[in-house]
Amino acid sequence: MNPFTEKVITILKTIPNGRVATYGQIARLAGSPRGARQVARILHTMSAKYELPWHRVVNAKGEIVIGDAETAYQQLILLKKEGIELISEKQVNLQLYRWEPTELHWEWIEG
Repeated sequence: MNPFTEKVITILKTIPNGRVATYGQIARLAGSPRGARQVARILHTMSAKYELPWHRVVNAKGEIVIGDAETAYQQLILLKKEGIELISEKQVNLQLYRWEPTELHWEWIEG
C-alpha cells in the first residue's frame, strides 16, 4: 500500500462521531492537496475492508454526492444517527460539523 493511501486510511479512522470532513480536506491532510478524487477511490474500494467511516465524508460544499441513491440515503441516515442535522436534503452545515484535528491529534496522525 502506498504512503498516501495509508495516511488517508489513518485520517479517515480518526474522524469522530458527529463530525464530517471533505474529500479535499482529507487529501490535504494526507499531503496531496489535489488528491480529492483519490480519497473518493480509497473510500469506494477500501471502506468495508478497513471499516472506514465513509459516511462522514462529503464534498467541499458539505453535500452528499454518492451517485447511487440507496447508498446516498444510507449516508444521510447514518449522519442523522450521529446527530448531524442537514441544512437541505443532502447538505451538511460545514461551519457546525466540519472536523478540524487539534494539534495534538495531528501529531498522532503524522507520527
